[in-house]
Amino acid sequence: MEWNNLAHHLSIELATDFIIDSVKPVSGGDINQAYLLQVGQRSYFIKINQANMLDMFKAEQAGLNEISATHTIRVPEPLSCGLANNHCYLLMENLNLKSGSPVSDRQLGILLAQLHQIEQPYFGWFRNNTIGSTAQINNRNESWPAFWCAMRINLQLELAVNNRFSGRLQSRGELLCENLGEFFTSHHPHPSLVHGDLWAGNAAVIDQDQPVIYDPACYYADREVDIAMTELFGGFSSDFYASYNDAYILEPGYKTRKKLYNLYHILNHLNLFGSAYLNQAESMIESLLAEIR
Repeated sequence: MEWNNLAHHLSIELATDFIIDSVKPVSGGDINQAYLLQVGQRSYFIKINQANMLDMFKAEQAGLNEISATHTIRVPEPLSCGLANNHCYLLMENLNLKSGSPVSDRQLGILLAQLHQIEQPYFGWFRNNTIGSTAQINNRNESWPAFWCAMRINLQLELAVNNRFSGRLQSRGELLCENLGEFFTSHHPHPSLVHGDLWAGNAAVIDQDQPVIYDPACYYADREVDIAMTELFGGFSSDFYASYNDAYILEPGYKTRKKLYNLYHILNHLNLFGSAYLNQAESMIESLLAEIR
């Protein structure tokens, strides 16, 4: 990135003198490069990638705006997204992130429950986005089992075939999808706004124990998909779960559905990172099939 050219571009985009005093590389995950930009007395967080990844950043910007508009849980404010110097970028306010506390964990549970009470009459979203670097298709559907089958599990199974993971994974996965309705005979979720990629690395705290979440993969879903993912990789405290349940109690059968929802992420990890996740994916499918026999 040619920083002077970017500064000129952002000066036009933001209608201000955007003079970069310093650039500091920071952690930005496995997909993007990330930097802190010091501009006078203010610092900014910017993600950068190849130009063909612009739509991924635009989807992230849309997700941050969607969550922000609910006035529930704090997210970083996206300031500009576009192309400069044959790269795409997403510029955001820089937040001083720190680890949580019992107080902030309880507040996170309460605020996430409030976010999950933002509803639409359909599952999906107005646009597609990504989960990691994988395309996440959000075609609208009024049926949650049909949406989860077509837009989540089946699409990951198709990717697995392309990545040469077929055979038993494919046949048993297809059987699971054919019987997906069995998990929803008494559970009829409302389409709730979800973060979509809620693991411990995408949540933190800013001043005064205020929780903040970021890197969303938003859509309208069974709210349990967010809670399930918090359990997949750990990092969330008992205070978080207790306060969430006090605010918006989980329905009976969640422990089984949790495995169904986390199967999506394990299949995605299989497709992104390879065969280390194959046995786990197959085991989860067999466990779920055993529930419907």
